[in-house]
Amino acid sequence: MANTSVVVERRIAAPADRVWRALTDLERAPAVLSGVDSVEVLSDGPFGVGTRWRETRRMMGRAATEEIQVTAAEPPLRYVAEADSRGAHYISEFVLTETGPSTTDVRMTFSALPPEGLVPGLLARLFGGLGARMVARTIAADLADVAAAVEAGE
Repeated sequence: MANTSVVVERRIAAPADRVWRALTDLERAPAVLSGVDSVEVLSDGPFGVGTRWRETRRMMGRAATEEIQVTAAEPPLRYVAEADSRGAHYISEFVLTETGPSTTDVRMTFSALPPEGLVPGLLARLFGGLGARMVARTIAADLADVAAAVEAGE
C-alpha cells in the first residue's frame, strides 16, 4: 500500500513548551486556527495518548468533519494523531525542536494511506500535485496561525 506524505516546517519565536500548549489546546483551536470551524473534545483528561476530538474544517469551500485520536505523545516535543475517513487512514505528526532559548522549529508531517482495495498509485496521483500543494498550504496556514498566537503571547 502506498504511503503519501507532505512535510511542512516553521520556525516559531517561542519556547517549545508554549508552542506545545498552543498546538494541544483543543478548546482554543477554533480561535487560533483560521481553518478550523469547530472542535468537540470527546475524551476526558489532559492531552495525551487516547485524547479524541471531532474537528470541522473548511476545505475547498466545504465543511469536513473528522474524528481524530492521539496515538503517541512525548510532551513537549512530539505527538501523533490519526484519523480514518472514507476508508483512508491519515497520520499527522508534530515534532518540536528547540533551536534556542526562545525559538522552536515545528515540523508537521501529514501522511495518507489509501483505502483497502484502492490501487496504491491512485492515491499518489490524487494526493500528488494539486492535492499535495493544497495540503501543504493548509498545514502552513495552521502553523502560521499558531506562530502568530504564540508570538503575540496568547
